[in-house]
Amino acid sequence: MIWWNYSFPFSEPSADGPLFAHANEQSLKSGTTVDQCFEFMREVSARFPFKVLMMGYYNTAFKMGEERFVQRLKDAGGVGYILPDLPVEESANLHQLSEKAGIEPIILMTPTSSDKRLAQLGALSRGMVYVVARKGVTGSKTKMGDDVLALIERCRQHTNMPIGVGFGISGKEDMDFLRGSADLAIVGTAALKTWQESGAPGLKKFFAALMA
Repeated sequence: MIWWNYSFPFSEPSADGPLFAHANEQSLKSGTTVDQCFEFMREVSARFPFKVLMMGYYNTAFKMGEERFVQRLKDAGGVGYILPDLPVEESANLHQLSEKAGIEPIILMTPTSSDKRLAQLGALSRGMVYVVARKGVTGSKTKMGDDVLALIERCRQHTNMPIGVGFGISGKEDMDFLRGSADLAIVGTAALKTWQESGAPGLKKFFAALMA
């Protein structure tokens, strides 16, 4: 199963580490617009068979209006979105609009979530669940161990959606560790770092190694 998260740049990416924060800043400085992001998503969706998600921050949906945001996402071929700064307590209208349009809001479950909170998040989960492997922001490598497996198991008890694990997944050894426990491995910073260091050829090799 392959999902592709397409990040819309934002000036205050609170969940992102230094590398992605810098990428957001550079993208905005170069003049990237929301319209361009939706157009690129449309081109990707038309060309490739995998599912495409919008990943960003709630300001994008708020500024254009939730109904228009959902419709534009659908028109661009997107199947869902990840908005880590939108509390579920404030997401009812957006989730309702999304359900009508067949768009999946991807819920995040974290190590600091209580079982009561996980049950609440699980009841609202659609499409898949994004399990945050550790505290903090993206970027730093996560040490794979029993605590990560225990977190996945806790989350699994509260949802029947596929579980993707992210934050610090950087290589095939991490994916092999998660195999049999998680349904997806979410790779972000490691791919961006590879792109910066060796461009498209290096990124192609990177993903080929992950799939080997």
